[in-house]
Amino acid sequence: MPKRSIEIDDEVFAFLQSRSEPLVDTPNDVLRRLLLTDSGLPAKSGEERRPGDLMPFITAGLLEAGDKLVHVQPRRGLTHEATVTADGWLEIEDGRAFSKPSPALKAQTGVDINGYGKYVLKKNPEVRLQDLREQLRGGA
Repeated sequence: MPKRSIEIDDEVFAFLQSRSEPLVDTPNDVLRRLLLTDSGLPAKSGEERRPGDLMPFITAGLLEAGDKLVHVQPRRGLTHEATVTADGWLEIEDGRAFSKPSPALKAQTGVDINGYGKYVLKKNPEVRLQDLREQLRGGA
């Protein structure tokens, strides 16, 4: 896809930064999410939904439907678990589903947190979701 350049003022850039996942999103990622997707919000019951952000991981064989991702908060003695769905979403313990890892983890912890950096595979806790993301991008 050809790249295009646009100029934005400081106020618009600050807005994009406030909607980004630190150290993960580019301004283009934020604009794409805000303008072309559902913003990672939970799906409404019975609503047809687009494939989630983990669909490319499933397609590439890095994840399977039913895989569990976990985040452990040792100081609090809490473990949060999310299940990968067949359409690349994450379903958390209370039944809510999210198209993106970070909003799912925020729903579990109550704070903004990088889901790619913090979720690990339950079947192999040495592997972070970020590690799989790097493999998907050809970095591993």
